[in-house]
Amino acid sequence: MTKSQAPAPAAPATQVKHAGKDGRGATTVADGVVAKIAGIAIQEIDGVYALGGGAARAIGSLRERVGQKDLTQGVNVEVGQTQVAVDVTLVVEYPHALQKVADEARDAVYTAIEDLVGMEVTEVNVTITDIHVPSDDEEQADQAARESRVA
Repeated sequence: MTKSQAPAPAAPATQVKHAGKDGRGATTVADGVVAKIAGIAIQEIDGVYALGGGAARAIGSLRERVGQKDLTQGVNVEVGQTQVAVDVTLVVEYPHALQKVADEARDAVYTAIEDLVGMEVTEVNVTITDIHVPSDDEEQADQAARESRVA
């Protein structure tokens, strides 16, 4: 925006505006929408157990119990006028190959954002914070069963 232009009313800086193809209006896409599209795409990848780090997953678990799943958990986006950069934090299921899951997640984000939003993705950085071992769930269930034996 140049200094001679008036600021656009009520259009936050975190939104992307695209002129309509025939000049009849503009389309605005909020950052949260871009992050949600990336989150949905990643959750469909085989080997992805969860999105987000430990604290985010704990809060996400509480949200899911009350029926509000956060599809943007573990996904951060930086949206420019025509480009998007994405940072993803995830947990991979054991014994999936970590690099293969990261590559597939990256490819899914590129495809989803470029196809659905119509913006160029400059980079997708994937951070794997943990692996999920199915026996961890069994041990937690056993502990809960033992702790619930109250007289």
